[in-house]
Amino acid sequence: MEPVITVITLGVSDLKRSVEFYRDGLHLPIAKSSSDEIAFFLTRGTLLALFPRDDLAADAAVAGEGSGFRSFTLAHNVARPEQVDQILKEAEGAGARIVKSAQTASWGGHSGYFADPDGFLWEVVFNPHSPLREDGTLGVR
Repeated sequence: MEPVITVITLGVSDLKRSVEFYRDGLHLPIAKSSSDEIAFFLTRGTLLALFPRDDLAADAAVAGEGSGFRSFTLAHNVARPEQVDQILKEAEGAGARIVKSAQTASWGGHSGYFADPDGFLWEVVFNPHSPLREDGTLGVR
């Protein structure tokens, strides 16, 4: 298998609200292939999809109940430490809840966390050991 993640799909409770958060609040570009049933946002190398939670659970043939920590986070790496604070403020202004304010990490980076309207956790992180380039692409492979 080629090690590529092409789409990350979040099961959301209110598709319209989530589209507004990501499109209007965080300014992610929405793909033309989006519809009233599913939204796709363009990111470098991966699509972020939003799909109603119950429909996503049904599609995967699993129960749709559950809450709390989902055992994963999404990360947005940045090229400079000060960008962490800027993006957390932008997310908060869009309606996100700041879970952990930006701070220096024990491993030498700078990071903080926010939760989107459905509680999905996003880490905004500057990692001085990351292969992230100034243009936001990863310098790997």
